[in-house]
Parts: sequence; C-alpha cells; structure tokens
Amino acid sequence: MRPGPEPDAAYRPCVGIALFNRAGLVFIGRRAGVSGDDAWQMPQGGIDPGESPREAAVRELAEETGVRQVSFLAEAAEWLSYDLPPALLKSSWRGRYRGQAQKWFAFRFDGEDADINILTPPGGHRAEFADWRWERLARTPELIVAFKRPVYTQVAKQFAGFSY
Repeated sequence: MRPGPEPDAAYRPCVGIALFNRAGLVFIGRRAGVSGDDAWQMPQGGIDPGESPREAAVRELAEETGVRQVSFLAEAAEWLSYDLPPALLKSSWRGRYRGQAQKWFAFRFDGEDADINILTPPGGHRAEFADWRWERLARTPELIVAFKRPVYTQVAKQFAGFSY
C-alpha cells in the first residue's frame, strides 16, 4: 500500500466508496462471477478524464448500485494504493498499470434499501455485483481479496467515526 498526495503514474487512478446506512453499517457487494468468502467489496471505479475524484465517486456509486440519494461525509486524506498479483498484471488494463491508487469517500445513504439496484444498473452498465448486504466497516478487510486488505484496513480506520 502506498499512501500519498496523488497517484503515481504506475497506478490506475480510481475512487472507492464507503456508503453508510442510518444504522452505521456499510454497503458491500459480492462481485459478479466471483465466488468465495473474499468476493465482497465496496463500490469502486476509475476516474474519467476531466472528472474530479468526488464526481467519479458519485458517478461510480450510481452506476454500480443505482444509488443517488447520498450526503457527503468525508474524503480520505491520502490516496491508497495496492499492487495487483503478478498473475493479474497482464490481463488487467492491458498491463498498463501495476495496481490501483484509490481516493476514498464516505457517504451517508439517504434512501431506502429498495432504491439499491445492483442487477440492472442505470445507463446500461454491466452489473458489478451479484448480491449485496449491509456490514460492519471493521469487518470489511476480512471479506475482500487478500491483495486489497491493507487498503480496506486503512479505510476502516479513517472512516470508523461513521460506523456504530
């Protein structure tokens, strides 16, 4: 994990979103086409050209969950990076990046669970998640694939004040 003021060019710039419900639990989705206890993650995605990280976070959240009813809570102080395992390097992003640098945001979900739509995302986007649930933020590092765990540990520390 490489925290820093902005992402290194070797890392794909992305955002991550910790979406908290009124009970202080965070949204996690089980990645589509992936099985196992470590197939869960919070919404995340790339930053489009000309887009600020916060704009990307709002867009990615809507694309992956259908959620638009949110209130901004916080932005992580630094970019958090992870390296892809060697087996994934050539198949991910055509080998252009060694991993991802993520700017994380915390939002409060102001809608109802029925507003969450992971199976048919708006705008014709491919479904990222096959299932979802609310979970304790502190538990998320153990539910994510191993190479992302250091980032999730930092996210859990930085946003712990929003979790009950």
